[in-house]
Amino acid sequence: MKDSIQHISTFLAEHPQSITIFKSVIIAIICFPLLWLVASILSGIVKKSTSEHMGLLVKKIIVYTGSVLIVATVLVELGFNLSAILGAAGIASVAVGFAAQTSLSNIISGIFLYWEKPFEVGDVVKVGETMGIVLSIDLLSVKMRSFDNQFIRIPNETLIKSQSTTITRFPIRRLTLPVSVSYNSDITRVMEVLKEIADQNPHCLDEPEPLILFDKFGDSSLDFIFGPWVEKSEFLALKNSIMTDIKKSFDANGIEIPFPQRVVHVRKEEELG
Repeated sequence: MKDSIQHISTFLAEHPQSITIFKSVIIAIICFPLLWLVASILSGIVKKSTSEHMGLLVKKIIVYTGSVLIVATVLVELGFNLSAILGAAGIASVAVGFAAQTSLSNIISGIFLYWEKPFEVGDVVKVGETMGIVLSIDLLSVKMRSFDNQFIRIPNETLIKSQSTTITRFPIRRLTLPVSVSYNSDITRVMEVLKEIADQNPHCLDEPEPLILFDKFGDSSLDFIFGPWVEKSEFLALKNSIMTDIKKSFDANGIEIPFPQRVVHVRKEEELG
């Protein structure tokens, strides 16, 4: 045992830089997990008092800032001259700045998104033809998961410049369905049947009342708009069940759902002659 201690002491005396490296490793091993723990605790506190978006933002700011300080401390401990490093970084930042204009625009757009709050983490959002659940709102982009489980990243600048729809912003939604019936159908009876369908479906809300509107005379049908209201969590269940209800009720009441038809007149050769 004494021989081992003596060997270690001799080694450290002959290689003093080993002590510095050892201290740097210890600093990194202790500080990074501690930083992550503090960031998680503070993030949880902020989430409870504000929102999940703000909690994620606070956590990232703490982790990024703390990581920079820890790395700087380790570099100083290893004997690096931070002044020279910062000077070189300043020169490099000028060149990088010209190439990072898009990133800066996204950061500014992210700040506007935070203050405006058009949506939050967990909302279902549609941007153009893209729709999904918001996973995170970061400084550069918004991350989403589509309903077929694909990862989507949308730059903040795109969200600021484009029209976006927050589908789950309000607690209730209206399911708007176009319904067409044949021209020999009784308009009043069709509207009564649609009202009965809404009353009997357990997912439909009584208030507000469903929208039932005679829309127009189509090429081969009478066109209606049927819009029952539903809680946002029941939207897909209503959409799936209401279509079946319409078909069954129309069949039971003798209401025909038309399909495109063409009338062909065939003339005999004698008539053509």
